[in-house]
Amino acid sequence: MKSCLDNNPALAREVWQVAEVAGYLWQKGWAERNGGNITVNVTEQVDDSLRKAPAIGEPKAIGVTLPHLRGQYFFCKGTNRRMRDLARVPMDNGSIIRITDDCAHYEIIADNEVMPTSELPSHLSVHNYLIAKGSTYKASLHTHPIELVAMSHCDRFLEKDVLTNLLWSMIPETKAFCPRGLGIVPYMLPGSVELADATIRAIDDNYDVVMWEKHGVFAVGENIMEAFDMVDTLTKSAIIYRDARSMGFEPTGMSQAQMQEISTVFHLPK
Repeated sequence: MKSCLDNNPALAREVWQVAEVAGYLWQKGWAERNGGNITVNVTEQVDDSLRKAPAIGEPKAIGVTLPHLRGQYFFCKGTNRRMRDLARVPMDNGSIIRITDDCAHYEIIADNEVMPTSELPSHLSVHNYLIAKGSTYKASLHTHPIELVAMSHCDRFLEKDVLTNLLWSMIPETKAFCPRGLGIVPYMLPGSVELADATIRAIDDNYDVVMWEKHGVFAVGENIMEAFDMVDTLTKSAIIYRDARSMGFEPTGMSQAQMQEISTVFHLPK
């Protein structure tokens, strides 16, 4: 069967990068069953033939009106689809959707009628916010990193920037590659408008990665690999902390002066 990726190498690269990340999520144990979601804005990679493509099925309501997404295109993981399957056959386990002119509906245009993630309203709301603020971020990732989720069960770590500073202090690369730290969103019903709104507020507070208490993380980036790398780096720090504690001691961590030195040398945002 002919795919929309066959004659569009730019779009194929984007979709196969999503597939690569999906494989990493499964291998790390962060994507049990159908857990986790990925949504990438592929508007720049969509060619004329795909723009003219008829919809597959009827338009579906998003559940919210998103005025900055008119005519935008997204590749989305399918609902009830597994990351391990997305990694192998992305266009059978995800789809490309187009936001209609009323900004309140979407239509599937390729390759098959694979319904997008049930958390699509949350993901699209974040993309609407990113476009509105002039951000160049195109990718959003939700996944369940074991060690970070475990840390969210500790009330102390849910206080603003306590977990950020702890994770930064475990290894220099964390401050260098995740300079905005980790935002915290208290537990809310998965897929709810309230969760989407709280996530947007956290991103607006200058975080690129947000912890959803007792659930998982949500990350945004220029591309899906960048979003994954930030979560991967933060999780490495969580593992270092866990392993030090399992050896019977509280890790000292880097000092504030040492972390400030990294910020100065690498010209990181304050």
